[in-house]
Amino acid sequence: MPSEPRRISLLQGDITKIQVDAIVNAANSSLLGGGGVDGAIHRAAGPELVHACRLLGGCKTGQAKLTPGFRLPAPWIIHTVGPVYRDGMQGEAQQLAACYRACLSIAAERNFQSLAFPAISCGIYGYPILEACSIAIREISQFLATNASPATVVLVAFDSQVHQAFSQILQDLD
Repeated sequence: MPSEPRRISLLQGDITKIQVDAIVNAANSSLLGGGGVDGAIHRAAGPELVHACRLLGGCKTGQAKLTPGFRLPAPWIIHTVGPVYRDGMQGEAQQLAACYRACLSIAAERNFQSLAFPAISCGIYGYPILEACSIAIREISQFLATNASPATVVLVAFDSQVHQAFSQILQDLD
């Protein structure tokens, strides 16, 4: 697995300012906006995003849907609904892994060359950060090992705690 980490990079900052083919929105099931990264993406993309999301009829946990990026630097947004963490015994890990696979599948189908992910479910959904980041990197690495697209994946950490977790796991892969 030595080649996969080179296709994964890490950045601390605001995902709404990243210039990639698509960014991933850690959305709620309505897709109509919320707090955290979801609210930030909706504000930055503009009111057209809410209209486009209304047409999608929501999204189930572990699935993903695509909209244009509207006013974002990224032309596309892949919306996914992560699990709310309860106790780790309710299928949360499988649901979180499914989010990453669903987003990566859309990116590959669309031949997106670059994709940016936030730390799905690590905000108000309460997923333990190190565990969630480990699932993210495992799923992304496995997908990239057998798929040419996306060529690069950027993990975007909004805060230093998430950045540190991603960084630690990526170092362990090297």
